[in-house]
Amino acid sequence: MAFFLNRRNADAKKLGIYIHIPFCKSRCEYCDFYSNGGEKEPRLVDDYMQALSDHMRETGKLAPDYVVDTIYFGGGTPSYFGAENLDKILDEVHRCFHLDENPEITLEANPDSLNEKSLKRLLKAGFNRLSIGVQSDNDEVLAKLGRPHTFGQAKVAMETARKVGFANISLDLMYGLPDQSLEDWLLTVENIAAMRPEHISCYALKIEEGTPMWGYRDRLNIPNDEQQLRMYLMASQYLRERGYEHYEISNFGKKGFASQHNMKYWTGGEYIGFGPSGASDFGGKRYTNMSDIKGYIEGIAKHGQVLSECESIPPRARAGEYLMLRLRTNQGIDPREYERKFLLSFRPLEKFLERCAANGYAEYADGRWVLTERGWFISNPIIIQLQDEQERSPSITR
Repeated sequence: MAFFLNRRNADAKKLGIYIHIPFCKSRCEYCDFYSNGGEKEPRLVDDYMQALSDHMRETGKLAPDYVVDTIYFGGGTPSYFGAENLDKILDEVHRCFHLDENPEITLEANPDSLNEKSLKRLLKAGFNRLSIGVQSDNDEVLAKLGRPHTFGQAKVAMETARKVGFANISLDLMYGLPDQSLEDWLLTVENIAAMRPEHISCYALKIEEGTPMWGYRDRLNIPNDEQQLRMYLMASQYLRERGYEHYEISNFGKKGFASQHNMKYWTGGEYIGFGPSGASDFGGKRYTNMSDIKGYIEGIAKHGQVLSECESIPPRARAGEYLMLRLRTNQGIDPREYERKFLLSFRPLEKFLERCAANGYAEYADGRWVLTERGWFISNPIIIQLQDEQERSPSITR
């Protein structure tokens, strides 16, 4: 059973914690996240639990003036790891860090690894947000993607989560799937919205090198860019009309239900990642743990190296990240905030954004520049061009 160590300090800095659970029942055909697919070896699980515990105790000492307000268990498939193990890990977080009075605590889950007993234990432990990977309402498509569940199981998981008391549930979907038509996608969105989740994520299928799907990508009938744009805009309109705010490129939430943890990434907040491939932005440093569970376990046990990379981010690079991340959200960019934080002129960027606005990809409102939904769909080249303009931006002297 988890417990809270509340930090009643209004001046304390906020911190997010990410915990990577690198275990899956099986690997999906498209997945490029680090995981140790297949059966869980009992010894490996025990050693991993110990490594996480030791790493948290070590790191918690470096954050005495922080309050943790978001915790996110990702993977892999965290729900496959078992409610008992997840409860123990969450207990360790509470022992090692000061927690906010009401932190957002998210668990990624697959429908087939949730049941009433496990959900009751997770809720009692302190988990208060579920992110369930549904991906499609078509069982044939789910099988082709390598998903280990059916849509029927997804509906049962949702109903059971509601029954035991979860009031903040996100459902993940994918579009641009092989042979998927606009009509197929609309039906999927309708079926998901009918389940009344507080949050919905819609991601385009990306086939990355090194995934099983990469080997036969040329044989797949993937919708083209224009078809995917229509899917994207259609989903946005449909969900907006049903009370969901399109607050980030791929994310929609009812009022008050945006992912607070993910907003840390997009608005430059600090966070610490535990487990193999866990990424951190803390204390002015950006670092990532090695993507090797046994190497991670050994490194923690022997007080050795567990990082694959670590760097200090210079101010101009931070300014580039501000552009990239803020433009993912409907908060956009405040030119005055940009110049105040980074001491760089915004005018060269504004000229480019004015051209984007003329083409329907950006707009200026209430003192902020934001991308339109069409701009979000092609955000990568827009952001690259903005960062090129930024390299030529003169510094502001005070």
